Amino acid sequence: MPRLVNAENQEELRSQLERLQGSLAARQSILHFAHAGVATFVAFILGGAAAKLFWDSQRLPVLGFTASAVALALLGYGLSHYLRGRRELSGELKRFGDMLELRRRLRLDNPTLLLPR
Repeated sequence: MPRLVNAENQEELRSQLERLQGSLAARQSILHFAHAGVATFVAFILGGAAAKLFWDSQRLPVLGFTASAVALALLGYGLSHYLRGRRELSGELKRFGDMLELRRRLRLDNPTLLLPR
């Protein structure tokens, strides 16, 4: 009878492992970090263009103020996505540690068990 309990437990562990692998397959942190990087890059370009408009301006540079506002908005967007990415990454690392522990408990990473006897 203990063998049945062990087999049921092993099936439950395998289903947990499959769920963890599925959740780790789509890494959301990468998407957030990509958004943060692109938004920051574009914000720096617009900031430089705004600085050039202010420098060369004879009159009040309305376009310079607009470019500055858009650059600041993009910096805020990039910062928010960077923080979301860090939060997602910490969750992903925790789930990855849980997955490694499940693999160890199921003895999936022990190559000596795969050899013929």
